[in-house]
Amino acid sequence: MKVLLKNCLIVDDTSDYHLKKSDILINKGVFEKITEPDTLNGDFDLVFETYGLSVSKGWIDAAVHFKDPGFEWTESLPSLAVAAQKGGFTSIIGFPNTQPTVQTKESLAYFKNFSENKAVRFYNYAAVTLKCEGKDFTDMIDLYRNGAVGFSDGVFPIQSSDILLKTMQYLQPLGAVLVNKVEDKYLSMYGQMHEGITSTRLGLKGIPSAAEEIMIMRDLKLLEYSGIKTEKPLLHFSTISTAESVNLIREAKRKGLPVSCDISAHHLLFTENDLENFDSNLKVKPPFRSKSDIEALKAGLADGTIDIVVSDHHPLDSEHKDIEFDLAEFGAVGIQTLFGIMNKKSGLSLSQIIEKIEKNPRRIFNLEVPSIKEGNKAEITIFEDQTEFTFTEEQIVSLSKNSPDIGQTLRGKVLGTLRNNILSKNL
Repeated sequence: MKVLLKNCLIVDDTSDYHLKKSDILINKGVFEKITEPDTLNGDFDLVFETYGLSVSKGWIDAAVHFKDPGFEWTESLPSLAVAAQKGGFTSIIGFPNTQPTVQTKESLAYFKNFSENKAVRFYNYAAVTLKCEGKDFTDMIDLYRNGAVGFSDGVFPIQSSDILLKTMQYLQPLGAVLVNKVEDKYLSMYGQMHEGITSTRLGLKGIPSAAEEIMIMRDLKLLEYSGIKTEKPLLHFSTISTAESVNLIREAKRKGLPVSCDISAHHLLFTENDLENFDSNLKVKPPFRSKSDIEALKAGLADGTIDIVVSDHHPLDSEHKDIEFDLAEFGAVGIQTLFGIMNKKSGLSLSQIIEKIEKNPRRIFNLEVPSIKEGNKAEITIFEDQTEFTFTEEQIVSLSKNSPDIGQTLRGKVLGTLRNNILSKNL
């Protein structure tokens, strides 16, 4: 298949064409010709030509809750692949909280065999402890050798300081990353939303910012105590949400600690005040915080404290979501809307956005792909950053519809992806 990207802005700082407009001819999944704009003519199977047309290396979502195996009715692997592609992702990394838990080489092979030759590659964080129970270690060395790109207990933050410290010591020689969601479960127990004036007014038990910040302080202290120094991050905090969390990580980086972090795109869009109508689609962990927290997250994105933006895509069926707020489970789908939210709300340049959803996650988790250069294999995301649109429930391709983004105005659309010579287009 011959595909032409006409008058297209290339956003790839590993390419000689970075931030230059070009015509790009892709033939059989390989960059055949990259020239000055409006110079390539001929017969093509497909031509992309639109105002604001851009291309980058394929995006990667570094925080997805896989539901297959075990909860396939909320999101199967095929439906997740379609949702990821619609969102512009050629790779995604999933937490291990499936049934069975991702803790054996066979469980890793399940995802690799499904996706290796498809349009979206599924990678895994393997479990740190058996069944993510925080007690006995998995065989992390064997799991890493069989394809785990990092280690995490997923939705169960590691509460034991001993487990956390030993995990970092085990992973350091491998060059692997520990991914920890940060929540003191005893401080947040029975909490429904961010603790503050709004939670008091609504009569809902709050989840204090301290529940997150205390865990970050502990983890950073243990990392410092370990004395481990690595070029790439060893400890990665998943979905931080408070201003103090940003400050703590900023200071840790200043000290030279091997640490990185991400936020979910939704935490740039919503605050605690949006829960006034008890919409359970807005019930997530960590909870949506205050406006001042959002400003701190934006500052952290701008100065590089926050490395990655993720969807934290967490499909849930109506039985667990479309019920009374205090009974509903935590989680929201968001893999289709991540770019539209970032482009609208982050305050970042296009190049900075791509850094957060392509360059940094690939660097941290060792998942590099070839640059946009003649002769290289193409793994790309094709998009435009100009069009504003209102997101609707009908646009959701996930099996679960628990999206807080319905009715939101977003900016920028994914037009297609290309991986393994498989062109998936959203025209």
